[in-house]
Amino acid sequence: MKLSARNQLPGRVTTITPGAVNATVKVDIGGGMTVTASITGEAIADLALAEGDSVTVVIKASDVLIGK
Repeated sequence: MKLSARNQLPGRVTTITPGAVNATVKVDIGGGMTVTASITGEAIADLALAEGDSVTVVIKASDVLIGK
């Protein structure tokens, strides 16, 4: 699958924490960094997502904020 988003980070799923509707998915992208995403339980089922899976984190946002 090709995507127009340029911010694509390969990683490995480390944790999936289910919730009532959404779940939190943590992805280790290397260098001691983790990306956390909130996605629906339905999306997790559709992707057959499991801890240890190799995935690509795709970031597509109209706003990017930086704080210090």
